[in-house]
Amino acid sequence: MVAFTLPANSKITDGKSWPAPSGAKRTKTYKIYRWDPDSGATPRVDTYQIDLDDCGPMVLDALIKIKNEIDPTLTFRRSCREGVCGSCAMNIDGTNTLACTKNMDDVEGEVKVYPLPHQPVVKDLVPDLNQAYAQLASIEPWLKTTTPAPERERLQSPEERAQLDGLWECILCFCCTTACPSYWWNGDRYLGPAVLLQAYRWIADTRDEFTGERLDQLEDPFRLYRCHTIMNCTKTCPKGLNPAKAIAEIKKLMVERKT
Repeated sequence: MVAFTLPANSKITDGKSWPAPSGAKRTKTYKIYRWDPDSGATPRVDTYQIDLDDCGPMVLDALIKIKNEIDPTLTFRRSCREGVCGSCAMNIDGTNTLACTKNMDDVEGEVKVYPLPHQPVVKDLVPDLNQAYAQLASIEPWLKTTTPAPERERLQSPEERAQLDGLWECILCFCCTTACPSYWWNGDRYLGPAVLLQAYRWIADTRDEFTGERLDQLEDPFRLYRCHTIMNCTKTCPKGLNPAKAIAEIKKLMVERKT
């Protein structure tokens, strides 16, 4: 179930509809969540008919077409269009993913587009991720050392570098975090899958010299241990990463340091 931060006693209503252009032979229907908190109106779902013969193949292509040619009031984030920046993360067809890499042909019937679930909505498809970014900053996601920097670089063996595979590729789209029920209910204290994966990325980095301090920072009933291995994070990651495994590795390190 998708849930959003809405005004009290509000519900999502049917909104406006835009038919397909005349002469269109292949069409796709888009049902898009619309809400402007400043307007005082209730959230709604608008319906757009897209001419597939005059549109790119991805969901983001359709959203850009709608904004440029049909309804300029539609609001969403996007940047790279290559699955690298994470800006266009949203809930499409019931799954958190990237609009730029989601082929609309993979969706049977209507394409339903909502913002990432369980986050305050800035407007339409734009979630407020300030809390998630503040939690990311709290784990200090950069190399921390006490020894003087070498003249060229801090070296790693190929085996040491390989330990970072599956971690460094995270683009911080927060698809995993906003798919996690534990984060829905404890997001003010639980760091969530994306931030914990980033934390393990630096714990696993042999060049980093603050492993003990990083683990101490995570030793908390909520920051780490609210993870109940539901696996939504791994299932929804558009980059094919495994945040649940990274969290399990942190928990294992916690046990090892106590034995």
